[in-house]
Amino acid sequence: MSEATLLTLFLPVCWGIWALIWFVASFRVKKTTRSEDPLSRLSNTVPIWIGAFLLVVRPSWLGPLSFRLVPQNLTYYGIGAALTVIGLAFAVWARYHLGRNWSGVITVKEDHALIRTGPYAIVRHPIYSGLLLAIIGSVLARGHIGAMLAIGFMLYAILRRVSIEERWMSETFGQAYVDYKAKTPALVPLVYG
Repeated sequence: MSEATLLTLFLPVCWGIWALIWFVASFRVKKTTRSEDPLSRLSNTVPIWIGAFLLVVRPSWLGPLSFRLVPQNLTYYGIGAALTVIGLAFAVWARYHLGRNWSGVITVKEDHALIRTGPYAIVRHPIYSGLLLAIIGSVLARGHIGAMLAIGFMLYAILRRVSIEERWMSETFGQAYVDYKAKTPALVPLVYG
């Protein structure tokens, strides 16, 4: 197998491993007591699918969006791949630290616990932080305009989800969540908000 083929497969394999871990872990969750309505969920999911499409589609299918803004070389690819791996690893760590409270959609679980340790001591939404870093890394490795647009779609979905989750967590945990928000940044370490 050539070096070019290995590089072409590296990021899809990383994302595939992440998806497999996510799928397997999805079977061990608590019962849901409150869930986002389907229309709201769709407005989160559609931008994610558009962003994912822009990241995985062959650049030749994107017409003018296939123009490269980042040079195609091993340095940029390597930095992008490293950011992707670090981001996915951080998201997986957060997912396992959250344990049975996790859900793929915005929910409140039965006996929902406010987790403030591990990656949740660094940022309030470490899964989103990790995935956003991984997306930025993948975009850097891809380098074309279409991939760059993926960041916008993904960022919209993440910020929308964070807004809803923040409101629900405040309603569920009251002052404990207010205190947590005051001490822990939302998405970027050391950037409070």
